[in-house]
Amino acid sequence: MKRTLPLAGLVFAATLALTSCGLGGTTSTDSTATGQVPELKPDQQVSIVFESYNYGLAGAWTDTFNSLISDFGKKFPNIKVTAQKPQGNSPNPATDTISSIQNQMVAGTPPDVAQLGFSDLDFTIHQLQAKSLDSLFGKQAVQANFDGATFPFAPKARTLDDWDGQTYGVPFVFSTPVLYYNASLFSQAGLDPNKPPATWQEVADASKAINTKTGKDGVYIDCLTKAAKDWCFQSMVRSNGGRVISEDRHSLTYADDPSVQVTKMAQDLVNAGEMPKLAQKQGYEAFARGDIGMILETSSIQGTFTAGAKDKWDLRAAAMPSFGPKPTVPTNSGAGLHILSKDPAKQRAAWELIKFLTSEDSYTRITTNIGYLPLRSDMLSAPGVLHDWAAKNPLVTPNVAQLANMEPWVSMPGNNYLQVRDGMMDAVESIVFQGKDPQSTLAAARNEGAKLLPAS
Repeated sequence: MKRTLPLAGLVFAATLALTSCGLGGTTSTDSTATGQVPELKPDQQVSIVFESYNYGLAGAWTDTFNSLISDFGKKFPNIKVTAQKPQGNSPNPATDTISSIQNQMVAGTPPDVAQLGFSDLDFTIHQLQAKSLDSLFGKQAVQANFDGATFPFAPKARTLDDWDGQTYGVPFVFSTPVLYYNASLFSQAGLDPNKPPATWQEVADASKAINTKTGKDGVYIDCLTKAAKDWCFQSMVRSNGGRVISEDRHSLTYADDPSVQVTKMAQDLVNAGEMPKLAQKQGYEAFARGDIGMILETSSIQGTFTAGAKDKWDLRAAAMPSFGPKPTVPTNSGAGLHILSKDPAKQRAAWELIKFLTSEDSYTRITTNIGYLPLRSDMLSAPGVLHDWAAKNPLVTPNVAQLANMEPWVSMPGNNYLQVRDGMMDAVESIVFQGKDPQSTLAAARNEGAKLLPAS
């Protein structure tokens, strides 16, 4: 059985061109104990291209990755890495990744290794032809990297890039939904900053108090616009007992009661004047300024919040709220590292880069500088840099705790998966921020999306 993992990238007409050029599809190869790709000779010079959307993000993202690539070059002077951001004009460079690689494949110059969203896994394997790491290097080597020198990957993290029993990528960075809150506004509103809301009803109550007593907005849920994609919306729906697509992946289920209730709850917050009508970037920038009491957000924006709050207000974090007594089901955002090159020397060089970027030392810098979870999560509790850092930075605690309940970001199937996902999120956005009727709006989008699903 294939894993029902995320598939939310971009699929364009170039797919047909890729297939006609023999670039579509994938070949099943049995893995061996040792793999097929030889080690590089000590003096063997290799150049590879690494494409990552982190290079399109200013500040800590690009700075951290430049530093990591520089240190990799010192450790492997025979491997030259050219790092590049996806080609495109979107404000969020992650949105351009799939189309960027497709265009380069058509031109015959794809990157050798790429950071690709978990939402794109099916397309990454079957159309972009990411290589099975088990086949290239052997299952033992792949699992040895997951086990690490001292700290292994968290169990639920290490299989996120698996398909048909093989590992096609190494999970790299991700977050679960975190409720960041302005403890200073909580105090001003007469709320206990040491008791953040644990349910959505408590969020609504706290939002009303903040809005009434401080004049600030109560909450922004960054799960409800097309720009946010659907990883966080899926988490909210799952936490309310629903799914956006059936487990057999044949039927869209996001017009069922659990999804309707999620959008109605958010719409009520907007109608009550407790959640502002803001685009995604406007929402997290307003929270960073101290103008919103709470925000449900990925930890990748944590650095922005920390900088905004410094010496001005008290930033804290809590687990994502629940729907009454129902258990929360956090889903993951983020991406893994995949090898696209067909050249054995470049494949080996790319593997060395992947191992370096997912090492204990690299995760120390990624976590402390950016805020992403260290997927070798035991690093936070064992003596060392991350343990000391975590003690001084409790913002990471809720995110790590949610790993235990985490489920994968589930995909929309087929070559039209982008249109299916965006149709759903367009409907959600119009309900929450434009006041459309939840049931009929979701049902209409579901009916249109169903026409785009592949035949079962």
